[in-house]
Parts: sequence; structure tokens; C-alpha cells
Amino acid sequence: MDSQTSQSSQASQSPHTFQVDLRGLVDLLSHHLYSSPKVYLRELLQNAVDAITARRAEQPDAPAAVRLYAEGGTLRVEDSGIGLTESDVHSLLATIGRSSKREDGLQAARSDFLGQFGIGLLACFVVAERIRVVSRSARTPDAAPVEWTATDDGSYTVRTLPHDARPEPGTTVHLVARAGAGEWLTEERVRSLARDFGSLLPYDVRVSDEAIAELPAPWDRTHPSPATRRVALARHCHDLFGFTPLDTIDLNVPLAGVRGVAYVLPSAVSPAQRASHRVHLKGMLLTERAEQLLPDWAFFVRCVLDTDSLRPTASRESLYEDETLAAVREALGERIRSWLTGLAAGDPERLAAFLSVHHLGVKSLARHDNEMLRTMLPWLPFETTDGRLSLEEFALRHPVVHFTRTVEEYRQVAPIASAQGIGVINGGYTYDSELVEALPSVRPGTVVSELDADTVTAHLDAVDPAEELALSGFLMAARAKLDPLGCDVVLRAFHPLSVPALHLDDRAARHEQARAEAEEQADDLWAGILGSLRGSAPRARLVLNHLNPLIRRISSLRDPELIGTATESLYGQALLMAQRPLRPADSALLNRAFIGLLEWATHTEPGKDDLR
Repeated sequence: MDSQTSQSSQASQSPHTFQVDLRGLVDLLSHHLYSSPKVYLRELLQNAVDAITARRAEQPDAPAAVRLYAEGGTLRVEDSGIGLTESDVHSLLATIGRSSKREDGLQAARSDFLGQFGIGLLACFVVAERIRVVSRSARTPDAAPVEWTATDDGSYTVRTLPHDARPEPGTTVHLVARAGAGEWLTEERVRSLARDFGSLLPYDVRVSDEAIAELPAPWDRTHPSPATRRVALARHCHDLFGFTPLDTIDLNVPLAGVRGVAYVLPSAVSPAQRASHRVHLKGMLLTERAEQLLPDWAFFVRCVLDTDSLRPTASRESLYEDETLAAVREALGERIRSWLTGLAAGDPERLAAFLSVHHLGVKSLARHDNEMLRTMLPWLPFETTDGRLSLEEFALRHPVVHFTRTVEEYRQVAPIASAQGIGVINGGYTYDSELVEALPSVRPGTVVSELDADTVTAHLDAVDPAEELALSGFLMAARAKLDPLGCDVVLRAFHPLSVPALHLDDRAARHEQARAEAEEQADDLWAGILGSLRGSAPRARLVLNHLNPLIRRISSLRDPELIGTATESLYGQALLMAQRPLRPADSALLNRAFIGLLEWATHTEPGKDDLR
């Protein structure tokens, strides 16, 4: 009994072989691994090129030719590569996941091959219902040619052929299109795909005797002058990406095994938009959508390059994120950085043209790179109270570099600050405030200060105490009117005289105002919580200009109701001048003040016009 139990246990533990549903696997490939059926042709080209590479490793003078013939829903691909024996066919073609590039004899040279994952001809079933391979080995010249025929139901047959069936070493692959996929095997489509995938391949690749490879690569070709080279590369960029570049940047990084070119976009793009680049691996197009190739700040270029150092993913449609890719990314970023530095040193006109379009990208780089910030200081434009200037020029004009963190704050203070001789930079645009704050690190001795409402008010001239005391009744009525809006009223003398009133607040005041509004609209529990968060932040201020004639006339009013209407009008006009977004309460105030002034103007008796 024990013996029988032991035998049963051993039988249940004996190993079993996985069963592969080929049709299900092909469906998985076509819908999840590969982005398009067109990759079948890349797989055929890769197999052919790798076979030639393997043969030339042993026979350097061996022919290197790939021929493709498409006709009537069939495709024939011939190569002069290493070829296969019957045992190779069983172990390589019929075993999913095994690749000749992993065999012991080729492991050391594996980096010379394009395909390394053993998927091989399987991708062809995405467009074909039957695959027939006829091959003769160059390693075993006496071996007979072998034929391997497979169908998409997962079955295959192998047989040897007479020696005259294929006199020379190499491999021929025959495909028969599956239902609905015939268009992928037309001559026109095959030629287009072969040209797209194989234009940089180092071997003689032809479709119906028409050469596909266009060597040397566009960036390696010789030209009579730099100008003619730029024109030729611009034409290449237009054919490839559909735009004429603003400039071109060579990406020759031998240590990283990279050669290519970056094309500078002629129009601005969002930094959040992921750039797509074309990457060739040893001449074969790997992907048209490589997003992780360059640093994020280099979103203003599109690249096309060839590399022999980067690793593809299993689908061979993107790059494997590893230390090598990180090093290449850094090296390419350094090349673009060097190009910018070169423009700053020797071609200011081209640099100015570039920055007029892509200053945002350079600012993004400069905020993380002090050397780039130092280089770009004379060139990067900023909005200031002195016009559009570089940080370098602005710092030379002003002993203290004031800046605001928001566009809203800048619009509030810019007219008044300029009239008072205070230089202010608008730091509300992307990256600008960060760069202004970094200025002392690259320009020692520079004083940078954030401008707030208190600083502006401190630079305005105080009114004579006696005059302000005489207007205390007017100021008290005006303050009472604006107190519910969380705004104080102060009297100052400032230029320009044409500005009657100035609305000043800061982020802390706006935060407190938003908290108070939320507290008014909340239920008892939430209002209590918001009330506990009440801060001691300074309130917004309406600064009345004592030098303005209109303010002088309004301050002489005696009617409290008319003072209130005039104060609301000044408050609303100051908000509009600062281009502040209006709250519902502000809009209601403006409407009320406008109607009040109309009523006053149409009902005042002759001789009683207090504003005259």
C-alpha cells in the first residue's frame, strides 16, 4: 500500500510541458505588445540583418544582401546570412522565446544583434496565415537545405530539400497573407515600411531591386558649406517631422554610442507636452515615439538618432529605462546645453530668435543649472516696470531687485512703483520668481526682495498731519463703507497724479478674505472651524491719492451717503485698474455705485452740486 502511494505521489509530481495556444498568443501580441501590424516587416528585416551579421562575424567577406518581393498577397524575403540546419530549425524557429543570439557561440557578440528576445517570426502571424522558411547553413556547408512550414493554428512541418533547392547559404522566408491583412503585403506598403524601418541599415536592402538604405545618414553626409548642410538637414526635418526647424543641433556622442541631430521647433510648445523622438538601433528604426530620450526641460527639440548602446524593450518599440539610458539622456542634454552656450557666446541674433520662441524652456533649464542661468542672464527676457529686460540689465539699474510672485500683484503695484522709482519684476509667469530668487547665487551682492503692499505703501509720501486731521470725517465715513469688504482706507500723496486711488493687498490678505467669505456661507459647525483659523494678516488697502484733483473734491463732501457712493466708485475703479478678478460682491458694489452716481447726478438741485 505504501509502495503504491509512493508511486502515485511520484507520478503526480512529474514535470509537464506548458501548452501554448498560438492563436491566443498572436492575439496578445497584436493587441498588447505591438502597436501596429507593421512591425512584422521590422521583425523580418531584423532576422535578415542579424543573420548577415552572424555570418560576417565568421566570414568577413560574405555577401550582405536582403531582397524583398511582394506580389498577390504574398511576400518573399531573401538574405545571405548564416542560415540554419535542421536541428537549428527545431530548436530556434519552433521554440517560442529562444533566440540564436543567446546561443553559447554568439553570446559574446550579442550586442551586435538587433533582435534578442526570441520572438522572431512569431510576429509575422499578425498578418500571415502561413509562414514557409527555406534555409541553408553557412556553418555546415555540407548540410542539406531545410524547409520549415508553420500555420497559425500552431502546427508546423520540417523536411530536408535537395541541395539544388538552395545552392548558396542564407534564408528565404515566404508569407501568405491571412484574411483581411492582404494590404500589408502589397509592394507599395512593403516598400514604404522597409524604407521607414531600414533607411539606415548598413547592408544592401532592396524591394524589387529598388535600394532602401540611404547611407550615409543625413547628419553624416558631407556638404560644400555649413549653410548647405543646414538646408539639407532642414529638408530632412520637414520630410520626417513636417516642420522647418529654427536650428539644428548635432548629437554626436561617441562615448554613448549615439549619432544624430536635434531639430529646434519653430513655434512654442507646452512644457507639459511629451516630445516624441525617432530612435534607430544599429540602423533599424526602433521607435518614432521615444519620450524619455531627453531631459524634460528640452521639450523644444525633436530628435532623430542612431545608437548601438541602448536596450530595447521586448516589443522593440521603446527604450528600456536603465543606467545606460540615463547616461545617454544626460549626455544629450549636455550637447543641447553646449549649443545654447555657443549661441550666447558667438551668435546673439540666432539666440534672440530662439529665445523669442522658447524662452520658457531655457528658463526651465536655468532654474536647475546655475551655470546656464549665469550664461543666459544677459538674454532671458522678463516683464519689468522698465519694460522687457534681462535680469542682468535690470539688476544694473536697480540696487534692490523687487519682484512679485503673481501677475495680479504686479498689475496692482507696477504703475505706482514705476512712478516712485521702484523697479519691479513680474515673477508671476512660469519659473520667473524662482529665477529672480536664484539671482544672488550667480550674481553675488545682488539684493532681491519680494514686493508686498507694505513696501509699496512705505514708498508713498505721507500727507501733512494737519491736512489729514481735517479730512478725518471723510476718511471715517469711507472706512466704514469698505470695512464690510475687508478693506481699509489710507491717504497718501503719490505720482502719477492721474491715478486717483490704488488697491493694494497681498496673498495673506486675499487668503484671509477668502476665509471670511467661506465662513459667512458655511453652516454653524464649519463656520466655527473657519473662525478658529482667523488670522492677523494685514487687510487690503484702498490708497487715496491726495494729489489727485478728483480726490481733493471728493474729500470735501459732507453728505455721508454721497461719500459712501464715491468711495465705492473709487474702490471699483481701483480693482478694474489692477485687472483684478471681481467677486460677486465687487460686481454688486460697482453696479450699486454706478446707479447711485446716476441718481445723484439727475436729482441734485442747481447750485447744490457738491462735486463742482
